[in-house]
Amino acid sequence: MSHTQNHTVIIGAGIIGVSTAYYLSQHQDPSTIHIVEASQELFSSASGYAGGFLAKDWFAPSLQELGALSFNEHRRLAEENGGRDKWGYCPATCMSYAASATLAHKDKRGDDWLRDGTSRSNAAPVVLDHSQQNKAPSWLRRREGDRLELSSDDGTTAQVDPLRLCQFLLGESLKKGVLLHQPAKPAAVCLDGKGELSGVRVVKAISVGERAEVVVPCDRLVITAGVWTAKAFETLFPTAKVKIPIQSLAGHSLVLKSPLWHRDVEENGCHAVFTTHDSQAFCPEMFSRLGGHIYFAGLNSSTIPVPDAETGKAKADADALASLRIAAGDILGGSSGCRDDDLIVVREGLCFRPVTVWGTPIISRIQDSSIRTRNGGGIFVASGHGPWGISQSLGTGLVLSEMLTGRETSADVSGLGIQSHHE
Repeated sequence: MSHTQNHTVIIGAGIIGVSTAYYLSQHQDPSTIHIVEASQELFSSASGYAGGFLAKDWFAPSLQELGALSFNEHRRLAEENGGRDKWGYCPATCMSYAASATLAHKDKRGDDWLRDGTSRSNAAPVVLDHSQQNKAPSWLRRREGDRLELSSDDGTTAQVDPLRLCQFLLGESLKKGVLLHQPAKPAAVCLDGKGELSGVRVVKAISVGERAEVVVPCDRLVITAGVWTAKAFETLFPTAKVKIPIQSLAGHSLVLKSPLWHRDVEENGCHAVFTTHDSQAFCPEMFSRLGGHIYFAGLNSSTIPVPDAETGKAKADADALASLRIAAGDILGGSSGCRDDDLIVVREGLCFRPVTVWGTPIISRIQDSSIRTRNGGGIFVASGHGPWGISQSLGTGLVLSEMLTGRETSADVSGLGIQSHHE
């Protein structure tokens, strides 16, 4: 393993940040890699509260290579490290479901919000015939006239528990010697005598009500702070002309346990099901997981205020959670039916996913005349993955580690820079 001695600081310990540290530690002295995380609770937003759905080929042309690379890395990492047991990696059958009451709206797919702008254009749903009905999850409440369509080819979608995956990636990085500063808020950059980047000044909480400032050495700075990426960049580089156009798409979710889950997953594996619901103004999405849980979500908003980075998460809205529970009770009844109160709410969540107005992430080195770095250094940003942060995480982390160390990238991300959307 070759090592370089440049110090790398990664701002943000979410799935993209810890993936970057994991891959970078294989090519750089781990003791020169620093992760700076402001939140008091690790993985308290999208990285810990996302659905964990993985897809190989649901992406626009500029993301096809990255999507395939990341999907293959998810599978390889799971095979080599016992991912099925450690973070619930499992191939998934993806379906679009329309109850008979909603067939009048058959032109609308429950997974449209995922596919629009970032999906393969040749997706061709296949209606299940009678012989294929065993592929349908038993926890769906099925009625005569319901319509189920396969939305993915075999081997092109999968499922993970994102919180446990993040914990694995961070744990492996720390074992190698990567340093975690948390909770620690980046306050300013430090410059050497030539005016070049030499460190990041961070404010660390060392006890209740007591803080201390430390300087973390830095030649290469990577900002992977999710919805807080733009704020972190502006704080560190207030005179920069470049602006990081990251916005927020908030999403409420429930993690449920169904009495019908164990039979279905043990026999047929995991399922991803996208549907519509007439009585609710959203399109529910459901992901069954190893371990007995069903992630139920689809209620999204771009207007919920983003909390401070130190807080990391906001209190979920009671009305939004109630809407999710109503929809879950209607949909997760199983073909033989079960009482709504048989569904156990394991966890309620609200997370904030970073998005760009053009629908694809930013994975790029930042060029700005006001920012000077040493030879071999640089400023990099990776954010804006939207609902695909978990799916594209490993590919993004691998490519970023290659960019940082000057290696040829495993996927073409040349179309994911900020300038490519402003020229």
